[in-house]
Amino acid sequence: MEFVQGSLLQQINHPDDLKKLGREQLHQVCDELRQYIIDIVSVHGGHFAASLGVVELSVALHYIYNTPYDQLVWDVGHQAYGHKILTGRKDNFATNRKYGGLSGFPKRSESEYDTFGVGHSSTSISAALGMAMAAKYRGENRKSVAIIGDGSMTAGMAFEAMNHAGVADSDVLIILNDNCMSIDPNVGALKEYLTDISTSPTYNKVRDEVWNLMGKLPVGKKFSREMASKLEASLKGVISKSSNLFEALKLRYFGPIDGHNITKLIDTLKDLREIPGPKILHIVTVKGKGYALAEKDQTKWHAPGLFDKLTGEIYKKRIDIPQAPKYQDVFGHTLLELAEANDAIMGITPAMPSGSSLKIMMEKMPKRAFDVGICEQHAVTVSAGMATQGLRVFCNIYSSFMQRAYDQVVHDVAIQKLPVIFCLDRAGLVGEDGPTHHGCYDIPYMRCIPNMVVSAPMNEKELRNLMYTAQLAQNQSPFVIRYPRGEGVMPDWKTPFEELTIGKGRKLKDGKEVAILSFGHPGNFAQAAIRDLRTAGIDPAHYDLRFVKPIDEDLLHEVFSNYNKIVTVEDGTIVGGFGSAVLEFMNANNYKAEVIILGIPDRLVEHGTPKELYRECAYDAIGIADAVKQLIKENLQIRKSILS
Repeated sequence: MEFVQGSLLQQINHPDDLKKLGREQLHQVCDELRQYIIDIVSVHGGHFAASLGVVELSVALHYIYNTPYDQLVWDVGHQAYGHKILTGRKDNFATNRKYGGLSGFPKRSESEYDTFGVGHSSTSISAALGMAMAAKYRGENRKSVAIIGDGSMTAGMAFEAMNHAGVADSDVLIILNDNCMSIDPNVGALKEYLTDISTSPTYNKVRDEVWNLMGKLPVGKKFSREMASKLEASLKGVISKSSNLFEALKLRYFGPIDGHNITKLIDTLKDLREIPGPKILHIVTVKGKGYALAEKDQTKWHAPGLFDKLTGEIYKKRIDIPQAPKYQDVFGHTLLELAEANDAIMGITPAMPSGSSLKIMMEKMPKRAFDVGICEQHAVTVSAGMATQGLRVFCNIYSSFMQRAYDQVVHDVAIQKLPVIFCLDRAGLVGEDGPTHHGCYDIPYMRCIPNMVVSAPMNEKELRNLMYTAQLAQNQSPFVIRYPRGEGVMPDWKTPFEELTIGKGRKLKDGKEVAILSFGHPGNFAQAAIRDLRTAGIDPAHYDLRFVKPIDEDLLHEVFSNYNKIVTVEDGTIVGGFGSAVLEFMNANNYKAEVIILGIPDRLVEHGTPKELYRECAYDAIGIADAVKQLIKENLQIRKSILS
């Protein structure tokens, strides 16, 4: 499908083309850029509302700054679609997030304009400061700009970076994009603080006078240090609300200004480019700006999927048979069900109540389920604090985000053997978000920690039973339950609870010659492979281990006593993962067998649909069947010769 570009957008292939336009033409550029994003995302999908909210900022930054020599660092990257379109990727932007196409996030290997690869929040200030420090060391007059949302400001890393920036004496600009949203509405004292700044009657009364003064400042070599000092003093004097936090960190504070006023943005950025040192510009924007439905329901339109841009209808999958629920929704409903029966249960998530479905409990039990902001480290340790008081805390964090809180898992939970229940959503290959979001590593990094239970459900029933088992009083260990993004396999999923024996798996099927050992959801791929193999006269056994730590040694003794050809399957890295645990057992017990480990290979897996990525990594049903055939290749040849 060909997408129509506006008359001005057609002329822009790189920021140099943008700079050729007059300031009075930039309003039209913003309108055309916004419409182009709407056109493409409605048909091809992707993150939506965040990029609409920073269209004017994207245009202004590339109009004023000498990119890519001047370096822009976009926090998280959900909002960088306009940036990508303006920097040479306009004509193939429809491949965004598709297999083999553009990444959905800034990526250094994709473009020189993507100065820092991102996907997780709150890294931009640190990265931009590092670039500014390098420029100062080399005597270069390049500028560094971090564009960070107010949601990302809740992370400790952002405060650590600002604390350093204030004393680093480097030329860095922090742009705080304040829209009161991350994916879900922001929470916490910082959000209230920023609201106070942007709505202060006292501040707004004097703001225009201050900015009028700033607009009269000479720039370039004639810039007056004395006038800059007066301006700084004026700001400190009249913006008491804002100066407390940012000025205390020795960051010059400017704003807040309307982030959708392109003329004001151009004037402001032009002036700030000439003011040396660390500074912060506070802009106020609307997430989803320019698309009324997205402005009204910003969480829903963060990444809505495909939709009719005229009516706003979000296209749903055609359902001809009963549909299995998403694992996250099974988690959310099951947690509420458990909490209704056990008043010790609490829920914690770091800024993902919708993504994790903790919002189901938050709506019914607001005093027992909490969004603590984008701060995974805090989420883990506050859960540990609750656990010391006898509470049963379900701490729900995406697998790739849990990497950010690893020390807290070890130091604050495992060493003290506190029974925090870690529910790792989006474990394994997540699809279109790519390598920054794949949950590849949690099996190795969790199973190497003493006092830890590490489990994975094969289906919705197993998820419910693992959650039920984890919250029982007899469990006195930290407990990991990992599960994938997307749908399960059981339309009738709400089954009665059953306590499982920790560290015990199950035999699903006897077989001959080969045993398939699966961990988690890929057990369903194994069952599909077994059905296909039967048509070729091959009849492998199948074991679902359930736990990788403690691993079921009795079951493994049975496997290695009866089979010398084994395939292991997991939705995690093969280095240090479930298959490695099986090999460790085999070696420790002096068994000998041919073992093929299937899982995520020791390389970065790019983006694509989960189905495409499972196929690429060869642990889908086809890959499992091929591995089994490889192990019994000689026997198959003998059978064929006998039959012939």
